[in-house]
Amino acid sequence: MRLRQRLPMSLAFSAVALGYMAAAVALAWVLSRWTASPLAAGALALLALAPLLAYHVHRAFAPMRSLFRALAGTVGSYRDGDYGFSLSWAGGGELGDLVASHNALREQRVALVQRELLLDTIVQNTPVAMVLLEPARRIVLANLAARKLLGEGRRLEGHAFDALLAAAPDAMRDAFERGGDGMFSIGDEDEEDIYHLSRRRFRLNGREHELVLLRQLTAELRRQEVHTWKKVIRVISHELNNSLAPIASLAHSGAELLRRGQPERVPAALATIEERARHLEGFIRGYARFAKLPAPRTEPVDWCRLVAQLRDQVVFAVDGPVPAGSIRVDAAQFEQALLNLIKNAHESGSPAGEVELAIRRLPEDWRIDVLDRGQGMNEAVLANALLPFYSTKRNGTGLGLALAREIAEAHGGRIALLNRDGGGLCVSLTVPA
Repeated sequence: MRLRQRLPMSLAFSAVALGYMAAAVALAWVLSRWTASPLAAGALALLALAPLLAYHVHRAFAPMRSLFRALAGTVGSYRDGDYGFSLSWAGGGELGDLVASHNALREQRVALVQRELLLDTIVQNTPVAMVLLEPARRIVLANLAARKLLGEGRRLEGHAFDALLAAAPDAMRDAFERGGDGMFSIGDEDEEDIYHLSRRRFRLNGREHELVLLRQLTAELRRQEVHTWKKVIRVISHELNNSLAPIASLAHSGAELLRRGQPERVPAALATIEERARHLEGFIRGYARFAKLPAPRTEPVDWCRLVAQLRDQVVFAVDGPVPAGSIRVDAAQFEQALLNLIKNAHESGSPAGEVELAIRRLPEDWRIDVLDRGQGMNEAVLANALLPFYSTKRNGTGLGLALAREIAEAHGGRIALLNRDGGGLCVSLTVPA
């Protein structure tokens, strides 16, 4: 307490004390006339003045006791999460500073609680499924979307995340086993839901935690699919016009040349018409092959023979030994799918020596990974890469990955994309064994 605040209080207490001392001396002097002992007179004087002294002391310290009770009550309220109390103190000094500090701390805490409530409301109501895992992989926090996706609406806090994954669909479980970010689909072709998986690690209270985000892309991809089909129609219309307009013009010119009696110039016009017609035929055939992919005619295909045929057409390394035995697929379609994926890996900017093919036997499936060390894909490209006719290449048709997906699904399998740790992409194709 500052000196200018202490001085009036000290003078007041000193005046009260001196007054009681003077009154005690005077009363003892008066009582000594009726008592034989001065000591007894002093004792009687003190006993007479004690109640009055106690009353004044009680009055003097009553505001401080009230303040201390209020402080104890606010601490209990804070423990229960109630920050509706505030304190006031008419006096200054150290108690005034204490009350001011308390109120400032309360206002900060109220603001923090409001922000926490806002953040919790946002997290709980976001359509993205969010799961926070502790180092032992138990769930610390799961929002409403995560409860609906993983727990049929039940609270998930405290549950083992791996136990929930064991009961999850195969595609989701495979996406987590591959590690990193990626995409997967759940359901059949008529009711398919597509999800993007994102995983991030960070330290919280000195311990490493993992945040898992599962974002449903189905509606977004449906909109993108409509947009893509509109783009396809524009591309096909443009290509048809570029070929049909010259054909019509040259046909008219040929007829005019014959009418004028200049047949020597007609073969050149007919050759140009043939060239444009063959270009248009090839263009239409490429799109028709994707749109009318025939049902696969499966047969046992030897792995060593399949890998050798692929190596005759494109360069790649094999991660580990080529499995013995065979896989039951449509040989032509499956070879085309793998060829598209390996060529895409080369076009990603990856060194040729780091394009790899990894073949693994799962309990019920074959899993074939095409790995590269290119630039990978950002989230927008990753979300659209499997759509027909979507391409980031200037002259790309957007059919390579889409055709591979169609072939995989026609064989009862699936395809997934994910960025690799350290850079590059992994395209994982899974088909039944």
